[in-house]
This record gives sequence, C-alpha cells and structure tokens, in this order.
Amino acid sequence: MTRTIVASATREIVIGFDQPFCVIGERINPTGRKKLAAEMQAGNFDTVIKDALEQAACGATMLDVNAGVTSVDPNATEPGLLVQTLEIVQGLVDLPLSIDSSVTAAIEAGLRVAKGRPLVNSVTGEEEKLEAILPLVKKYNVPVVAISNDETGISMDPDVRFAVAKKIVERAMDYGIKPEDVVVDPLVMPIGALGDAGRQVFALLRRLREELKVNTTCGLSNISFGLPHRHGINAGFIPMVIGAGMTSAIMNPVRPQEMEAVRAANVLNGTDRDCMTWIKTYKDFKPGEHAAPAPVAVNAPGDSAAGGRRRGGREARRAVG
Repeated sequence: MTRTIVASATREIVIGFDQPFCVIGERINPTGRKKLAAEMQAGNFDTVIKDALEQAACGATMLDVNAGVTSVDPNATEPGLLVQTLEIVQGLVDLPLSIDSSVTAAIEAGLRVAKGRPLVNSVTGEEEKLEAILPLVKKYNVPVVAISNDETGISMDPDVRFAVAKKIVERAMDYGIKPEDVVVDPLVMPIGALGDAGRQVFALLRRLREELKVNTTCGLSNISFGLPHRHGINAGFIPMVIGAGMTSAIMNPVRPQEMEAVRAANVLNGTDRDCMTWIKTYKDFKPGEHAAPAPVAVNAPGDSAAGGRRRGGREARRAVG
C-alpha cells in the first residue's frame, strides 16, 4: 500500500489510500490576496499567524506555505521571505508543512529551515523543472507534488496528463526517489468552462491509483471557479474525488461545509476509525448549524501520536476558463 510520510518536528502524518483524507490548508498564500501580500512585504505577519492558527483549529492535516508576494525579481525576494514565513508558522503549530514556490532558490532555502519532512510543492514535467527540483527532493529526502503539465502546457486530453505524470514518476525513480514520495496533481479544470472536467479527473484518479499506485492531490476549489455558490460545488466534489482515489487536497479548512464533506467521506470510506473524529466534532451539533471549528486534525488516525493554494498551476488552470 502506497504511504507518503510527511512530518513536522513532533508529528508524523501518513498520506495513503487507507488513511483519512489529508487536508492541506491553503490560506497562507498571498496570490490573489493583495492585503496579505502587502502585509508580508512590510514584515507584518499578523494575518499569517491568524491563518495558521485558524486552519489548525479547523482540522487541517498540513499547511501549505507560499510567500510569492511579487513577480518582480522573485529570485531575490522570495527565498528570504519564505524562510521567515516557514519559521513563524512552524513555531505556532505542529502540523507538517508544504513548501509552495515556483522559485527553485526559495524551495531550497525553505528545505534548509523546515523541520521534519515537509512536502515540496511542486515540480512539473518540464525538463528545466525536473532537473532543478528532483535533485533537491533526493538531497533532502522529502516528497514532492508532481503537476501533470509540461513544456506544451496543460493538455485537455486526460491521457496526455496521465503520460506526463508517468514521466515525472519515472524520472523521479531515476534520481532514486520512490513513487510513494511523488504525489501527483492530475490538474482539476473548472467545471464551468469544461463540462466533463469532473469525469476527466475521476478517470485520471483511478488510473493513477491502479496503474502508477501514487498518492494524489489538487487545488480543490479550481473545480468551481467562475460559478456561484462555489462551496456547494466544492463540498459535492470532495466525496466524489475521494471515492475515485484522491488522497489529499489543497483547500480551505475554515469552510465548515467542505470540512463536513471530508469528515463524512472519511466515515463512509472507513478511514475514520469507529467514527471517532466525526463524533468528537459533531456530538453537540444542532440542525441548521455548522459545527464550530474543532481542534482535531482530520488525519488523526494516521498520526503517529494518535496511534495542508496553488500558485503557478492554479493560475494556469484558471486561464483555461
């Protein structure tokens, strides 16, 4: 059984088909958040601190950390800011972290200071990226998100996206990186722009699980981009992708409707043992109300103590719509 291990200094989490769904909190990301970008550039981390604590309290399994505040000379500005942000976040919470950057120097700087075993987000099938990122993944012995696009862009053909994923897994193996340390993002397209986007990703997930036997992730909210009442679409999408084989997603754990869908899917999938997380979270639930944030990780059964926004990829996918 494929098991991807991520860890903070004190907590180990397993991502796998037999584990609760891994929720990677997306909030610590200035992309599309002008106020947060301005704060971080000014050295103000109040919102970062708030988002880290709130996501942990709402049940995130991991936290994604991105410091891409500007497209102007990011090679100079991003590494230091990412290091500062990572150090603040890992001083606040004991959750494993995802180091999210399209800047190779920032990823390496982050890997030097990150405690435990973080997830690198991400590598694509582009030769330049494979040659830059995979040696770092091997050097630091960490897992990596593999996004299923290459120099030709994002294909509308799911067979091509599968082929790119397979290429990345095989290239990783050439570097001595095991397939369980490659978490594939099959690229979720906006359903409002591409009517069969849901069917495409469900079919891709089954192939990735059965043929490549890899764990998977996605920028979850991309499915609902451009539609009204996005959280309703997202909440409906969650149990369907879990049923198709997805094992993690970068999403907003502060949204109760979406977290309810994750917890319910864990119950029905048999990964919430004895329904304990569901019971602990909703034992005082009243009809017509969403449960208050629960200070328990969704992935607690896979936690060793108990017994984590996309940037470049998401922006590219939005361009499709």
